[in-house]
Amino acid sequence: MKVRTRLDGLLGDALAANLRGRLSHFIVDERSPAIALFAPERRASNEEGDWYGEHAGKWLVAATRAAARSGDAALRASVLRVADYLVSVQEDDGYLGTYAPSRRFMRPQPPKPVSWDGAPSVRTWDIWTHAYLMLGLVEVHRQWGGEHYLESARRIGDLCLHTLTEGGIDITDLGNHFGMSATVLLDPAVELHLATGDPRYLELARCVLAQADANPPLALLKQSLAGTDAAFIGTGKAYQLAWNMVGMAKLHRVTGEVDLLRAVKNVWTSIRDHHLTLGGGPWGGVAHRSREVFNAPGAFSPEGYVETCSTLAWIQLNRELLAITGEARYAEEIERSAYNDLLAAQAPDGEDWCYYVFPNGRRVHTTYWRCCKSSGAMAVEELPDIAVGVRDAATLDVNLFGAGESMATLEAPGRVTLRQVTAWPYPDDVRIDLEVEREARFRLRIRVPSWAVGATVLVNGVAADATVVPGGYATIEREWHTGDRVLAHFPARPTVHHATNRNVQESRAPDGSAVRQEVLRFEYVGFTCGPLVYATERVDGFKTSETVKLPEGPVEDWLVCERGEDGEPMLRFDPGYRPPLRFTPYFATGGRHDGAWRLTWLGLAPAD
Repeated sequence: MKVRTRLDGLLGDALAANLRGRLSHFIVDERSPAIALFAPERRASNEEGDWYGEHAGKWLVAATRAAARSGDAALRASVLRVADYLVSVQEDDGYLGTYAPSRRFMRPQPPKPVSWDGAPSVRTWDIWTHAYLMLGLVEVHRQWGGEHYLESARRIGDLCLHTLTEGGIDITDLGNHFGMSATVLLDPAVELHLATGDPRYLELARCVLAQADANPPLALLKQSLAGTDAAFIGTGKAYQLAWNMVGMAKLHRVTGEVDLLRAVKNVWTSIRDHHLTLGGGPWGGVAHRSREVFNAPGAFSPEGYVETCSTLAWIQLNRELLAITGEARYAEEIERSAYNDLLAAQAPDGEDWCYYVFPNGRRVHTTYWRCCKSSGAMAVEELPDIAVGVRDAATLDVNLFGAGESMATLEAPGRVTLRQVTAWPYPDDVRIDLEVEREARFRLRIRVPSWAVGATVLVNGVAADATVVPGGYATIEREWHTGDRVLAHFPARPTVHHATNRNVQESRAPDGSAVRQEVLRFEYVGFTCGPLVYATERVDGFKTSETVKLPEGPVEDWLVCERGEDGEPMLRFDPGYRPPLRFTPYFATGGRHDGAWRLTWLGLAPAD
């Protein structure tokens, strides 16, 4: 039972920009550079080994959803033209990549020493590209039919299965990060099984997972079950690890195997507890770690990186866990990522994106071919289907807040329409107006944010007969009528967050005793209000960092939420010894243009 949602407000603006910008211009037909890569004459001589082929599948997924959602006929025509072209250049054995025959994933490659990124053979992104193509072709078929699209995806799946079984190729030899860039095939393999019901693709998924688990530096399932921190599974590459977990979660959905879900939850907890910025994005870039690899647990720097691709995979992982468990914490993580690090990466034109966003740093719009432009476009298109969900035949879940309208069909009432009226994510009540085809009893579950202490939910002006606990859902079961109104009040108070960058050295003295000494320690402070992270521009117009002392009085005396001249919220931080600093929502601080500066974390003066 599908829900059709139209998002307005900030997320609606992001979707509209995505459609008129990236999705309508980056690819239009087979002559677009990202699709011309697949032309047979170009493919035949391509010895390069990078990821550029991924854009085709990513665009197919995002553009198909956008065209189906919006009814945009021109975009739909572009999608079908590109999909038809890709099917037409698929080779007889099912190959649909960008590589010359000597470099394809079906051919064993000469071994070389394992590099820093865990790539044990010649650099290749061939399986990676095919994984996205499978997802894209399945999505086109899901929205508009066309058996040739599904058949094309099946032929890729058949080629992969033959290569990994009868062909004797190990998937961890086909991608970097100890194979994680190839084992992402787990996700589209399960999707193909769900679309066709064919057990061969379930066999493919199991084969991928078994080979991923048999590679000692990766040991994907074993390490996840053991509770290994996300930074130490494979190379700890954030994007790839989260995408592998998406596939593992889908495999659990199909098989019901408890260990798969337990493993995914372990990795989710590791990421959630140790590897997210205040804005909800998975981050790296601290100390010796690669910019796109999870930091070691406890490592902190306000200049750490969030790769927009990682934000996409994190949103998708939470989407899967939300669908499986119905737990509010997964929806809250999606909302936090969407309103902060995702919007912070997108420019208002919908075409420009940041490859990386930084809690503290300059906004840098990335170049034409970079992966994150397509990942950001995909991530935005995930949000409408998550906002309101059908939990069962008699239950609707309101997962994300923001102005808009959702239409769903339940068993008893038939068509149900929910209209959200709110200025969310800015501090405001959330009003939900209902319209039902037939008066009937059903459940409406309203997510209560974990930070909303003192939240209340009213139905037609009267306290709802529901338990309202922050971090859960308020479940309202009653007979609903057209014209019923739910009003959710979620108190949003400015909140102070602390972080520490510390270095502790441990060793043994000659007598065998332990020696432990903290040699570095820096404290930082940041602010949130409701779902939004707040940041300031360069302090005093030129400083890219600042150290402050916090007043001793109650927080509400020196950190106050106000409205700016434009009506949007701001936090006024008044330390008492200097003019107050003005903090605005992080995604828009300094303007959403290339070169804008944002400072989320301020240094905290050490105690005397």
